[in-house]
Amino acid sequence: MPELPEVETVRRGLEPAMTGARFMAVEARRPDLRFPFPADFVKRLTGETILSMGRRAKYLLGDLSSGDVLVMHLGMTGRFLITAPDGHVEEPGEFANEVKGDARHDHVVFRLSNGFTITYNDVRRFGFMDLVPRAGLETSRHFKAMGIEPLGNELSGEAIERLFDGKAAPLKAALLDQGLIAGLGNIYVCEALNRAGLAPERAAGTLTGKQAAELAAVIRDVLEEAVAAGGSTLKDYRHTDGSLGYFQHRFRVYDREGEPCTTARCKGTIERLVQAGRSTYWCRSCQK
Repeated sequence: MPELPEVETVRRGLEPAMTGARFMAVEARRPDLRFPFPADFVKRLTGETILSMGRRAKYLLGDLSSGDVLVMHLGMTGRFLITAPDGHVEEPGEFANEVKGDARHDHVVFRLSNGFTITYNDVRRFGFMDLVPRAGLETSRHFKAMGIEPLGNELSGEAIERLFDGKAAPLKAALLDQGLIAGLGNIYVCEALNRAGLAPERAAGTLTGKQAAELAAVIRDVLEEAVAAGGSTLKDYRHTDGSLGYFQHRFRVYDREGEPCTTARCKGTIERLVQAGRSTYWCRSCQK
Protein backbone atom coordinates (compact mmCIF):
# COMPACT_ATOMS: atom_id res chain seq x y z
CA MET A 1 0.00 0.00 0.00
CA PRO A 2 1.38 3.46 -0.83
CA GLU A 3 2.67 5.36 2.19
CA LEU A 4 2.16 9.04 2.94
CA PRO A 5 4.99 10.39 0.73
CA GLU A 6 3.69 8.40 -2.24
CA VAL A 7 0.17 9.79 -1.70
CA GLU A 8 1.57 13.30 -1.39
CA THR A 9 3.47 12.75 -4.66
CA VAL A 10 0.18 11.81 -6.35
CA ARG A 11 -1.55 14.86 -4.84
CA ARG A 12 1.11 17.17 -6.20
CA GLY A 13 0.77 15.57 -9.61
CA LEU A 14 -3.01 15.97 -9.68
CA GLU A 15 -3.10 19.50 -8.27
CA PRO A 16 -2.11 21.49 -11.40
CA ALA A 17 -4.60 19.61 -13.59
CA MET A 18 -7.53 19.56 -11.19
CA THR A 19 -7.46 22.72 -9.07
CA GLY A 20 -9.75 25.37 -10.52
CA ALA A 21 -11.22 23.03 -13.14
CA ARG A 22 -14.85 21.98 -13.42
CA PHE A 23 -16.13 18.42 -13.89
CA MET A 24 -17.64 18.52 -17.39
CA ALA A 25 -18.40 14.79 -17.41
CA VAL A 26 -17.87 11.95 -14.96
CA GLU A 27 -17.92 8.24 -15.76
CA ALA A 28 -18.24 5.59 -13.06
CA ARG A 29 -17.84 2.40 -15.04
CA ARG A 30 -18.91 0.08 -12.25
CA PRO A 31 -21.14 0.51 -9.17
CA ASP A 32 -18.34 0.09 -6.66
CA LEU A 33 -14.65 -0.12 -5.90
CA ARG A 34 -13.79 -1.40 -2.44
CA PHE A 35 -17.11 0.08 -1.35
CA PRO A 36 -20.13 1.22 -3.41
CA PHE A 37 -19.96 4.74 -4.76
CA PRO A 38 -22.09 7.21 -2.79
CA ALA A 39 -25.63 7.84 -4.00
CA ASP A 40 -25.80 10.09 -7.10
CA PHE A 41 -22.00 10.13 -7.29
CA VAL A 42 -21.84 11.17 -10.95
CA LYS A 43 -24.65 13.73 -10.65
CA ARG A 44 -23.17 15.33 -7.51
CA LEU A 45 -19.79 15.81 -9.19
CA THR A 46 -20.86 16.95 -12.66
CA GLY A 47 -20.65 20.73 -13.05
CA GLU A 48 -18.80 21.29 -9.76
CA THR A 49 -15.44 23.06 -9.55
CA ILE A 50 -12.45 21.63 -7.69
CA LEU A 51 -11.37 24.43 -5.35
CA SER A 52 -8.28 22.71 -4.00
CA MET A 53 -6.52 19.35 -3.78
CA GLY A 54 -5.47 18.33 -0.29
CA ARG A 55 -4.38 15.29 1.67
CA ARG A 56 -5.19 13.87 5.09
CA ALA A 57 -2.89 11.00 6.07
CA LYS A 58 -3.13 8.62 3.06
CA TYR A 59 -6.38 10.11 1.70
CA LEU A 60 -6.63 12.55 -1.21
CA LEU A 61 -9.16 15.35 -0.72
CA GLY A 62 -10.77 17.42 -3.46
CA ASP A 63 -12.70 20.40 -2.05
CA LEU A 64 -15.67 21.12 -4.31
CA SER A 65 -17.73 24.24 -4.96
CA SER A 66 -20.80 22.33 -3.74
CA GLY A 67 -19.42 22.17 -0.20
CA ASP A 68 -18.66 18.46 -0.53
CA VAL A 69 -15.19 16.93 -0.42
CA LEU A 70 -14.24 14.19 -2.88
CA VAL A 71 -12.41 11.68 -0.65
CA MET A 72 -10.16 9.27 -2.55
CA HIS A 73 -8.02 6.39 -1.29
CA LEU A 74 -5.62 4.46 -3.53
CA GLY A 75 -5.87 1.15 -1.69
CA MET A 76 -3.10 -1.18 -2.85
CA THR A 77 -3.09 -0.74 -6.63
CA GLY A 78 -4.96 2.49 -7.34
CA ARG A 79 -3.32 4.96 -9.70
CA PHE A 80 -4.29 8.08 -11.63
CA LEU A 81 -3.51 8.78 -15.27
CA ILE A 82 -3.50 12.43 -16.36
CA THR A 83 -4.18 13.03 -20.03
CA ALA A 84 -3.36 16.58 -21.14
CA PRO A 85 -5.30 18.41 -23.87
CA ASP A 86 -2.49 17.58 -26.31
CA GLY A 87 -2.84 13.86 -25.56
CA HIS A 88 0.28 13.54 -23.41
CA VAL A 89 -0.27 11.07 -20.56
CA GLU A 90 1.46 11.22 -17.19
CA GLU A 91 1.10 9.15 -14.04
CA PRO A 92 2.01 10.93 -10.81
CA GLY A 93 3.77 8.46 -8.56
CA GLU A 94 4.50 5.94 -11.31
CA PHE A 95 6.39 3.38 -9.25
CA ALA A 96 8.03 0.36 -10.82
CA ASN A 97 6.94 -2.18 -8.22
CA GLU A 98 3.24 -1.40 -8.35
CA VAL A 99 0.78 -3.74 -10.07
CA LYS A 100 0.20 -2.26 -13.50
CA GLY A 101 -3.26 -2.28 -14.97
CA ASP A 102 -4.73 -1.88 -18.42
CA ALA A 103 -7.78 -0.03 -19.69
CA ARG A 104 -10.07 -2.79 -18.43
CA HIS A 105 -9.38 -1.48 -14.96
CA ASP A 106 -10.10 2.19 -15.74
CA HIS A 107 -13.03 2.49 -13.33
CA VAL A 108 -13.56 6.25 -13.01
CA VAL A 109 -12.96 8.97 -15.60
CA PHE A 110 -13.11 12.71 -14.89
CA ARG A 111 -13.32 15.02 -17.94
CA LEU A 112 -12.42 18.55 -16.89
CA SER A 113 -13.20 22.00 -18.25
CA ASN A 114 -9.52 22.76 -18.88
CA GLY A 115 -9.23 19.86 -21.34
CA PHE A 116 -7.55 17.43 -18.96
CA THR A 117 -8.88 13.92 -18.40
CA ILE A 118 -8.15 12.16 -15.10
CA THR A 119 -8.55 8.38 -15.13
CA TYR A 120 -8.58 6.23 -12.01
CA ASN A 121 -7.26 2.70 -12.65
CA ASP A 122 -7.32 0.02 -9.94
CA VAL A 123 -6.57 -3.63 -10.68
CA ARG A 124 -7.56 -5.02 -7.29
CA ARG A 125 -10.21 -2.40 -6.50
CA PHE A 126 -9.11 -1.88 -2.90
CA GLY A 127 -9.28 1.87 -3.36
CA PHE A 128 -12.46 3.87 -2.97
CA MET A 129 -14.12 7.26 -3.47
CA ASP A 130 -16.66 9.04 -1.32
CA LEU A 131 -18.39 12.40 -1.08
CA VAL A 132 -18.47 13.98 2.38
CA PRO A 133 -19.75 17.43 3.42
CA ARG A 134 -16.79 19.66 4.28
CA ALA A 135 -18.47 20.72 7.53
CA GLY A 136 -18.58 17.12 8.72
CA LEU A 137 -15.32 15.86 7.26
CA GLU A 138 -13.34 15.44 10.49
CA THR A 139 -16.24 13.60 12.16
CA SER A 140 -16.94 11.37 9.16
CA ARG A 141 -16.30 7.63 9.27
CA HIS A 142 -13.00 8.12 7.44
CA PHE A 143 -11.42 10.60 9.85
CA LYS A 144 -13.22 10.64 13.19
CA ALA A 145 -10.77 8.23 14.83
CA MET A 146 -7.69 9.57 13.02
CA GLY A 147 -4.73 11.00 14.91
CA ILE A 148 -2.62 14.07 14.25
CA GLU A 149 -0.97 14.75 10.89
CA PRO A 150 2.79 13.95 10.95
CA LEU A 151 3.61 16.77 8.51
CA GLY A 152 1.32 19.26 10.22
CA ASN A 153 2.03 21.74 12.99
CA GLU A 154 0.51 19.42 15.60
CA LEU A 155 3.43 16.99 15.65
CA SER A 156 5.95 17.98 18.33
CA GLY A 157 7.86 16.43 21.18
CA GLU A 158 5.17 17.58 23.58
CA ALA A 159 2.48 15.94 21.44
CA ILE A 160 4.35 12.64 21.32
CA GLU A 161 4.87 12.72 25.10
CA ARG A 162 1.15 13.32 25.61
CA LEU A 163 0.05 10.62 23.13
CA PHE A 164 2.45 7.97 24.43
CA ASP A 165 2.15 8.75 28.14
CA GLY A 166 1.76 5.53 30.13
CA LYS A 167 1.71 3.29 27.05
CA ALA A 168 3.42 -0.07 27.45
CA ALA A 169 2.99 -0.91 23.75
CA PRO A 170 6.19 -1.17 21.69
CA LEU A 171 7.33 2.16 20.31
CA LYS A 172 6.97 1.03 16.73
CA ALA A 173 3.39 -0.15 17.32
CA ALA A 174 2.49 3.19 18.90
CA LEU A 175 3.90 5.08 15.92
CA LEU A 176 1.86 2.91 13.53
CA ASP A 177 -1.35 3.50 15.52
CA GLN A 178 -3.37 5.67 13.14
CA GLY A 179 -5.48 6.90 16.04
CA LEU A 180 -2.40 8.59 17.50
CA ILE A 181 -0.41 9.79 14.48
CA ALA A 182 -2.13 9.39 11.11
CA GLY A 183 -0.34 8.36 7.95
CA LEU A 184 2.87 6.84 9.27
CA GLY A 185 3.69 3.51 7.64
CA ASN A 186 6.14 0.71 8.21
CA ILE A 187 8.97 2.00 6.03
CA TYR A 188 9.19 5.49 7.50
CA VAL A 189 8.73 4.38 11.09
CA CYS A 190 11.76 2.08 10.72
CA GLU A 191 13.76 4.94 9.22
CA ALA A 192 12.73 7.48 11.85
CA LEU A 193 13.49 5.16 14.76
CA ASN A 194 16.98 4.52 13.41
CA ARG A 195 17.73 8.20 12.99
CA ALA A 196 16.44 8.93 16.48
CA GLY A 197 18.47 6.05 17.95
CA LEU A 198 15.39 4.43 19.48
CA ALA A 199 14.71 0.70 19.70
CA PRO A 200 11.41 -0.42 18.12
CA GLU A 201 10.59 -2.78 20.99
CA ARG A 202 10.99 -0.35 23.88
CA ALA A 203 7.81 0.75 25.64
CA ALA A 204 6.37 3.88 24.03
CA GLY A 205 5.75 5.49 27.41
CA THR A 206 9.44 5.40 28.37
CA LEU A 207 10.55 8.22 26.07
CA THR A 208 12.15 11.23 27.74
CA GLY A 209 11.18 14.73 26.67
CA LYS A 210 14.43 15.09 24.74
CA GLN A 211 13.89 11.77 22.94
CA ALA A 212 10.31 12.68 22.05
CA ALA A 213 11.43 16.01 20.60
CA GLU A 214 14.15 14.31 18.55
CA LEU A 215 11.70 11.70 17.30
CA ALA A 216 9.20 14.35 16.19
CA ALA A 217 11.95 16.16 14.28
CA VAL A 218 13.27 13.08 12.50
CA ILE A 219 9.77 11.90 11.55
CA ARG A 220 9.24 15.21 9.77
CA ASP A 221 12.70 15.07 8.15
CA VAL A 222 12.26 11.51 6.88
CA LEU A 223 8.84 12.24 5.38
CA GLU A 224 9.89 15.53 3.80
CA GLU A 225 12.98 13.93 2.25
CA ALA A 226 10.87 11.12 0.82
CA VAL A 227 8.31 13.57 -0.60
CA ALA A 228 11.13 15.59 -2.19
CA ALA A 229 12.47 12.34 -3.67
CA GLY A 230 9.06 11.60 -5.20
CA GLY A 231 8.24 8.84 -2.75
CA SER A 232 10.26 5.91 -1.59
CA THR A 233 9.37 3.28 -4.12
CA LEU A 234 11.72 2.35 -6.93
CA LYS A 235 10.97 4.35 -10.04
CA ASP A 236 12.56 3.81 -13.40
CA TYR A 237 13.55 6.35 -16.00
CA ARG A 238 15.77 6.44 -19.06
CA HIS A 239 18.95 8.42 -19.47
CA THR A 240 19.35 10.61 -22.55
CA ASP A 241 21.35 7.79 -24.16
CA GLY A 242 18.40 5.44 -23.74
CA SER A 243 19.92 3.29 -21.00
CA LEU A 244 17.73 2.40 -18.03
CA GLY A 245 18.50 4.21 -14.80
CA TYR A 246 16.97 4.12 -11.34
CA PHE A 247 15.82 6.65 -8.82
CA GLN A 248 15.26 5.57 -5.24
CA HIS A 249 15.00 7.17 -1.87
CA ARG A 250 18.01 5.78 -0.01
CA PHE A 251 17.02 3.92 3.12
CA ARG A 252 19.29 3.64 6.14
CA VAL A 253 17.73 0.47 7.54
CA TYR A 254 14.64 -0.61 5.63
CA ASP A 255 15.17 -3.83 3.65
CA ARG A 256 18.91 -3.80 4.50
CA GLU A 257 19.11 -6.86 6.75
CA GLY A 258 22.70 -8.01 7.23
CA GLU A 259 24.25 -4.79 5.93
CA PRO A 260 26.41 -2.45 8.04
CA CYS A 261 24.63 0.30 9.92
CA THR A 262 25.30 3.69 8.31
CA THR A 263 24.97 5.70 11.54
CA ALA A 264 28.18 7.62 12.22
CA ARG A 265 30.64 5.71 14.41
CA CYS A 266 28.30 2.72 14.67
CA LYS A 267 29.80 -0.69 13.88
CA GLY A 268 26.52 -2.56 14.13
CA THR A 269 24.63 -4.58 11.54
CA ILE A 270 21.04 -4.09 10.42
CA GLU A 271 18.74 -6.79 11.79
CA ARG A 272 15.18 -7.79 10.98
CA LEU A 273 12.52 -8.74 13.48
CA VAL A 274 8.81 -9.34 13.05
CA GLN A 275 6.36 -7.21 15.03
CA ALA A 276 2.63 -7.79 14.61
CA GLY A 277 3.30 -9.65 11.38
CA ARG A 278 5.39 -6.85 9.83
CA SER A 279 9.12 -6.64 9.26
CA THR A 280 11.07 -4.21 11.40
CA TYR A 281 14.61 -3.25 10.38
CA TRP A 282 16.90 -1.80 13.02
CA CYS A 283 20.37 -1.73 14.56
CA ARG A 284 20.58 -2.96 18.14
CA SER A 285 24.00 -1.34 18.54
CA CYS A 286 22.82 2.27 18.21
CA GLN A 287 19.07 2.05 18.81
CA LYS A 288 18.27 1.88 22.52
